[in-house]
Amino acid sequence: MEDSSGHLNIPPAAAAATLRHVDRMINSNHYTSPSRTIYSDRFIPSRSASKFALFDIAWPPGGGDDSSSAYTTLLRTALFGPDIEPPHSPAMTLPSRNIFRYKTETRQSMHSHSPFLCDDSVPGVVHGPVKAPRKVPRSPFKVLDAPALQDDFYLNLVDWSSHNVLAVGLGNCVYLWNACSSKVTKLCDLGIDDLVCSVGWAQRGTHLAVGTSNGKVQIWDASRCKKIRSMEGHRLRVGTLAWSSSLLSSGGRDKNIYQRDIRAQEDFVSKLSGHKSEVCGLKWSYDNRELASGGNDNRLFVWNQHSTQPVLKYCEHTAAVKAIAWSPHLHGLLASGGGTADRCIRFWNTTTNSHLSCMDTGSQVCNLVWSKNVNELVSTHGYSQNQIIVWRYPSMSKLATLTGHTYRVLYLAISPDGQTIVTGAGDETLRFWNVFPSPKSQNTDSEIGASSFGRTIIR
Repeated sequence: MEDSSGHLNIPPAAAAATLRHVDRMINSNHYTSPSRTIYSDRFIPSRSASKFALFDIAWPPGGGDDSSSAYTTLLRTALFGPDIEPPHSPAMTLPSRNIFRYKTETRQSMHSHSPFLCDDSVPGVVHGPVKAPRKVPRSPFKVLDAPALQDDFYLNLVDWSSHNVLAVGLGNCVYLWNACSSKVTKLCDLGIDDLVCSVGWAQRGTHLAVGTSNGKVQIWDASRCKKIRSMEGHRLRVGTLAWSSSLLSSGGRDKNIYQRDIRAQEDFVSKLSGHKSEVCGLKWSYDNRELASGGNDNRLFVWNQHSTQPVLKYCEHTAAVKAIAWSPHLHGLLASGGGTADRCIRFWNTTTNSHLSCMDTGSQVCNLVWSKNVNELVSTHGYSQNQIIVWRYPSMSKLATLTGHTYRVLYLAISPDGQTIVTGAGDETLRFWNVFPSPKSQNTDSEIGASSFGRTIIR
């Protein structure tokens, strides 16, 4: 108990018993009960650097100096050991160092060239090298002209193949740009009555799917520039495509998703219904087990390989969901972005069906893509900033904000080595940015040559 002055009021007999108990606890690594022996793994720290006067213990209050000194000496010896010099007064003046203190400076080790920092306050701890923050170049290293690149939020007109070939839909034509040779090839011309609304490379990088404004889905052999087949089903434009091995998913303005097995004779093997407005985003997970879809109804759905109805429904976005990306690092981690009235990037765990976090970006979210090499992702934006942001995950701290496009950054693709992204906008330019580090196993960066899609390149 405490007396009116705030000091502990402990009878002498109780104090002696307490000290004997403390001494047993310090000098024994176990204690016993009538029924069993319980071993303790408690760590009893050395308090030799503590300011014991902070506890404001004195015995007895108002008593003589001899009793106070004897008590404090006994208590100090029991708690801190016999190696502490007796205090000069009953106030228990101990060394001035505190148990915890903020470091205002960091001392370097004896060798000035060593990348390690030395901190003697934590003995036995070896600190790793201090890494400088990774710098992301703030300017594109290449800009290509892309005349007739449409300024339409709901389309997906740029994709980069595993063979390092970029496909771009410009008006009613599709062009291929070989990033190794800088060669530009005109793959197809749909004619004056049709427009390219989406392009998507198969995973092997040899075949390209093309969605048209007339509701058709065409499959092209890129190496021979030959159309293999044309498939129907949609009544309106096909704005998004996603491959899963030989299965191709297409989403349209008619609110439907069609699953197409290019090995089958039928134009589609199943129809997925659930969205109440245009489907503008489609992405298969890396294990090809789940398909995520986003629509102009502000909904994000997840389907499995056998469902014709969504198995998961997320309704938190308040604008169209075009930006969708599965994490290559963690199974079931899905990111989605909302349009102008929403502006948020949200993260979901589809394994536990849970909403993980939300980040308000301040601008319309047009695209998302994860880095293959590090746990980071990049987003592109429209109204009103027209910017590109590189994020760390899961902290969602900004590594870089990239600007240069004068229109909404509606299109995004990543190179097969995972280091470079290309962005496209209604300003009719394609801009190439080095945003992600190289894989540890790769010693050389891929080179991207110079060319353009029909007009003079802007450097």
